[in-house]
Amino acid sequence: MDYVALFLVFFVGIVLFYGIIVIHDIPYEIAVHRNHPHQDALHVAGWISLFTLHVIWPFLWIWATLYREDRGWGFDSRQNSNQEIEQLKGEIESLNREVIEIKKQLTNNEAS
Repeated sequence: MDYVALFLVFFVGIVLFYGIIVIHDIPYEIAVHRNHPHQDALHVAGWISLFTLHVIWPFLWIWATLYREDRGWGFDSRQNSNQEIEQLKGEIESLNREVIEIKKQLTNNEAS
């Protein structure tokens, strides 16, 4: 019976040890899946979080999930807004041309 208890102590210890390591690689795995530009930094920071008593681990999770390859960081819409501004400028120019055309037609009709 003593050997069974000793085996269980070692088995549980090993499972906990490797379980903690696997859990701390979750942000890195998310980064790999999303093709994150800072994958290596997230991997190193995950190992560092083991030595900082897991204080930074939630921030690593957030850092890993902020980036998506299809839309970037998700909160930086400068590219979209620049495109929208250029589109709106084009629409304003076309409306100005239409207003000038309408004014010309009105002045021609009044002169007739």
